[in-house]
Amino acid sequence: MSELFPRKQVMGFVFSMVLTAAALTVYYMDVTFAVGMTILLVTAFVQAAVQLMVFMHAGETEDKAAIYMNIYYGVGIALFTIFGTLLILVWDM
Repeated sequence: MSELFPRKQVMGFVFSMVLTAAALTVYYMDVTFAVGMTILLVTAFVQAAVQLMVFMHAGETEDKAAIYMNIYYGVGIALFTIFGTLLILVWDM
C-alpha cells in the first residue's frame, strides 16, 4: 500500500504550504523593506522550483537535459528583461 501513496506530492504540498506561510509572515511582521523583499524573492523562487520538480515532473523524463536548459533559458531571458528595464527606466543609464 505504501507504494501507492503519493509521498513525494504530499511532501511537496507541505513544503509549499510552509513556504507560503513564511512569505505571509513578512506581511504580519515588522521587517524592513529590504529584508521583506529578500524573504519574498527567495521563497518565490524556491516554491517555483518545488512546483516544477514535484508537480510538473520536470526531472522525470529521459529528455530532462533539454527541459532544464529551457528553464534556464527562460529564467535568463526574464532576468535580462527585468534588469534591462530597471537599467533604462529607473537607473537612467
